[in-house]
Formats: sequence, C-alpha cells, structure tokens
Amino acid sequence: MKFNLFILGLCLGASILGGCNDDLSLVGSTIQPEGDRPIVYNDTFQLKASTIQMDSIYAKTEYGLLGEIYDPLYGNLKSDYICQFYCPDDYQFKHKPLDGMIDSVDFRIKYSASSWIGDSLAPMRAEIYQVTSPLKDNYYTNIDPKDYCNMQISLGAQTYTAFDPSISDSLRENALDVDNAKAYPSVVIRMPKELGQKFYEETINNPETFKNQDSFNKFFPGLYVTNTYGTGNILFVDRSSFTIYYRYIVTGSAGQDSIVKGYERFNVTKEVIQLNRFKNTDMTELLKPNDSYTYIKSPAGVCTQIVLPAKEIVSVVKNRILTNLPLTMKAMPQPDWQYALNPPPYLLLLPQDSVKGFFEKNQVENNKTSFLSTQYSSSTRSYTFGNISNILQYQIDNAPDKDLVLVAIPVNRETSQGTYYQDPYTISLSNYLAPAGVQLRKDEEVTEIIVTSCVFNN
Repeated sequence: MKFNLFILGLCLGASILGGCNDDLSLVGSTIQPEGDRPIVYNDTFQLKASTIQMDSIYAKTEYGLLGEIYDPLYGNLKSDYICQFYCPDDYQFKHKPLDGMIDSVDFRIKYSASSWIGDSLAPMRAEIYQVTSPLKDNYYTNIDPKDYCNMQISLGAQTYTAFDPSISDSLRENALDVDNAKAYPSVVIRMPKELGQKFYEETINNPETFKNQDSFNKFFPGLYVTNTYGTGNILFVDRSSFTIYYRYIVTGSAGQDSIVKGYERFNVTKEVIQLNRFKNTDMTELLKPNDSYTYIKSPAGVCTQIVLPAKEIVSVVKNRILTNLPLTMKAMPQPDWQYALNPPPYLLLLPQDSVKGFFEKNQVENNKTSFLSTQYSSSTRSYTFGNISNILQYQIDNAPDKDLVLVAIPVNRETSQGTYYQDPYTISLSNYLAPAGVQLRKDEEVTEIIVTSCVFNN
C-alpha cells in the first residue's frame, strides 16, 4: 500500500485584506437603523510556526504496528508492541488432551491482505519474548521493553514478507472478516511446546489461576512482539493471539473412540493491555529551524507548533467583539520517490498544554478550544479549519498578556452518519498511528492572518 508525501503550508482565506488598518464596513445597512449598524474591522497580523518533537503519543488500542521503514526525508521508524491476552473467568480446557499432553503452541500476527506500508516483498523477521513484569496501563508510546521483559530469552522467531502470494486477488480485494483465514495472512511463530503444557497442568493443579483476568495476568503477564531483522515494511496488525494445539478422544454413538484435533486460543482484546512503541530516529534535520517550512511526522515523530500573537492582537482589537479568524493549511507537491509517506487524513488544532488530557479523556473537537480540519484535499493540497476566532477570544479573556501557542497534530477520526439531512459528526478522535509525513510552509505570505472584529454603536 503506497502512501504519498504532501507538503503543507499555512495560509488564511479572507475576502478583505489589510494591514493593521482601520478600514471600516457596514453590515446590514439596508435593514438596520443608523445607530444600530456595527462597525467592522479587519486587522492583519503574522503568526509564527516551528517544528517540535513529540516524545510519545497516547495510543490505547488492541491493534498494533510491527516492522521498520526508512524514508529519505523523514528518517527511520520502528514499531513493535507488548500485549496481554484475554482469559475468560474460570477458564478450563474445552477437552482433555490425549494422555494429558500438548502437541504444539504458536503465536499468530494476523493482518488484512493489503494492510501494510512500504515494500511488501522486503524480508522481515518477527521475534517474541515473554513479559516477566506486570504491565502498567500507561498507553504512551515511549515504553522501554527492557522494563518488562527478559530480552535474553526468545520464545520464537519467524522470517516473512508482507505479501502472501497464496491469497488470490479476489480475496485480497474483498477481505472483510478478520477470522477469514483465506483472506487474512498471518505471521506464524512456533513457540516452545512446554509453554502449552504448563498452561494445561496449571488448569488442573491450580484452577484459581484462571478464576479471573488479574490472576491469569500474574501467571502469564504477556508477550513482547518486535522486529529483529529487516527494514522496509510495517504491518498494521488486526489481531494477535497464541494457540495451544492438542488431540483428544471422542466416543462415537457406536461406542467407538476416535482421535480428533483441538485447540485453545487466547487473543489480544480491548479488555486487556496492549502497549505500542514507536521509535523515530534520524530527525535532526526535521528539527533544525528554517524559514521555509515545518514538519509533521507520525506516529510520535514531530508536529507543527504555531503561535498567534495574542498580545499584539489585544493591543489593536481591544474591546471589540471577535467574529472571524479563518485558517487553512496548504501542501506542496509530494516527493517522487517510491513509498513516499502520505499526509494524515485530518489535523487537530488545540493548545499545546491541552494535548495530554484531550486524548486521555477521549474528547472530540468542540470548536471553542479545539478544532478539527476538513479531510485532506488532494486537489487543493489543503486542510481547512474554518473560523477559529473562539480560541483566540478564549485566550484574550483568560490570558491577554500571553501569546496563544497551538499545535497541529495528525489524528484519526471516527464518525456517525447521522440523519439524511445532517453531515457526519465526530464520535471519536485518536492519535494517527499510521506512518505519515507532511511539510508546512511558513513563509510570510502564508503565515498572514486576518482578524475580523466589530463594535456596536449602542
């Protein structure tokens, strides 16, 4: 799946241009009495933009990214994850294994037939390690696996390529069900059979271990899944699971016994913890100040910070009512190399000190202190935020002696369709986890902002 790189720029659409001027216009003059006509002002200011590093992002999800890619502009990105497994209360094996013995154990990384970024034929190797310390529900992506795992003991590894030639094109294009094994390829890693044997014997000898999820987590804290070889591909993992295989005896209606195959499967679900890690390197050039553009790189790479000169605006606008501050971010053409990164679908604009609480509390845009852009337009190479004057007014009301510091963050948006006469509305916003990158122009022309305000004669 090829992603394309776009370069964003800041520019503001306004129908009237002026430079900190006193040009006036009358609104509704044909229907308003002379004394009631508002006086409208349009004042021009300059915002500032820079690139800042994102140490980590909040990523509470049962989905994962696995692999490593390199981009000539944005550098290297490595993705892996640590996960627990869901266990039903009072769990027991569905059947008694033949002679009480387990046959085999494996770990499966399941992804859709086209769900990756980069070179689908790049040779990669996945490796798993057992978690030895309890996981904490800290969903920020700068975790250190060494805090949770014994990295000296591997439980298995497997070399793979993302593209599976055994899956037909028709299945690949119409894959909808993650349980459809024919449509969804898997990276299968064989694990020590002794681990499955330990599980079975624990259900017999210490059934309290499986009484609830907490007691199960103490017995089996989880697995760390990482990439130990290869650069060029990242998988979007739909499901992670480990499976214990065995045989058991079934007695037929005629009294004859037969041996059949069975299995016990433990999945990563939303009920348990998954900790995703994103490690970005080679970002020195992105963070260097320049006069032409800033950068956005996801996940957990860099974002763009903009500063609205609130103190200067207050000195000009004073006690007027703010009515309009349109903001649009535009992009330049993408680089032409293979597997160039794609711009994220949406950008979220909010105060820098509000980012942490926004995602932890599962908030959505309110058009007062947070604004969501329109979906990226490839025809105009732009994101549009509309009128953001509310957030400037909030700053003036609460901290008029400070400039307004905002950040533009790539996000994923889930919507509800609503009724036939309503546009889709946001039901969830989360940090964008797919690799993406854009450059934002910051030259004088596109960082000009026009603030519209008014006063009433009365």
